[in-house]
Amino acid sequence: MDADNHVLMVRLVFEHGAFWVLPGGGIDEGEDHMTALHRELLEETGLVGATIGAPVWNRTHHFQLIDTDGVEWRGQTETVYMVRTERFEPNPSFTEEELRAENLHEHRWWSIADMLAYDGDDKFTPRDIASFLHIIVNDGIPAVPFEIEHSS
Repeated sequence: MDADNHVLMVRLVFEHGAFWVLPGGGIDEGEDHMTALHRELLEETGLVGATIGAPVWNRTHHFQLIDTDGVEWRGQTETVYMVRTERFEPNPSFTEEELRAENLHEHRWWSIADMLAYDGDDKFTPRDIASFLHIIVNDGIPAVPFEIEHSS
């Protein structure tokens, strides 16, 4: 999140639709949350040495999917941390080919107002991210992270 409370999001495109999500991803074997977050920010956005703040929400998403490697997924959990940064032009360490392999097609800085006004076909994940961000911006980081549960 930049000084104007705009949030950098990435657009993931799948056969069943496109989604604007926060940068991030899986935790590799032997990594802790912070190491994984720094790696993912570098790979997907090019952000290096970010100051990672407190967790703001935990999200559990229930779904069933078989990926291109034949691996079956039954959902995922994620912890989102506050990362304050100056606005920058994303310059991922991943190549375009590597980004596309992860279904990442675009970066965009979004304001909360722009999220609320958006009427396109893409979805935001979590669905009500603008509401959670509004609370964080106006009331501060919650003492206990929000718990978000979603099924699709």
